[in-house]
Amino acid sequence: MRLNRRDFLKFSGAGIGAAAVLTFDTKGIVIAAPKELQLKTRVKETATICCYCSVGCGAIVADYEDGIIKIEGNPDHPVNEGSLCPKGLAMAQIHQVNGKPNTYRLTTPLYRAPNSADWEEKSWGWMINTIAQRVKSTRDASWNEAMGRTDAIACLGGGELDNEECYLLAKMNRALGVVYLEHCARL
Repeated sequence: MRLNRRDFLKFSGAGIGAAAVLTFDTKGIVIAAPKELQLKTRVKETATICCYCSVGCGAIVADYEDGIIKIEGNPDHPVNEGSLCPKGLAMAQIHQVNGKPNTYRLTTPLYRAPNSADWEEKSWGWMINTIAQRVKSTRDASWNEAMGRTDAIACLGGGELDNEECYLLAKMNRALGVVYLEHCARL
């Protein structure tokens, strides 16, 4: 009888397996079957569109009663075909973590006075009035009547603004005469 390489590997594997079965005591071994766990709350998936950067990538949000479990790209969406950028993947963490509000997300405005090292909490009304007064005084001091614009104010938008916020931000800055308007999703 002539053995080729394939037959040799078959017979040696079978021999090692038989030797292993004969040498081990199988009385104390317990074979565990997977246990089915019933979910307490029903999980549902919803197709949506990412709110960042005006591209309109499709996302699938898996959520339950207490909050979002995960977000992934929608493979059937024609824009992103199942992929999402890091901002899109982190949409749930921006607002809530494990179904609870994100404790690291600021809910009140912080103000640091000039030449100060400490931040202090201020009310929304005080903050909005202070910003409006400073924008108005800077615009009035640097207004170029011949060009109809100001060069002393610039706007750098953030990546966490959604499409509607970007639109309003651009409209407001153009109405103020701001020409240095930059954003990852400028319109």
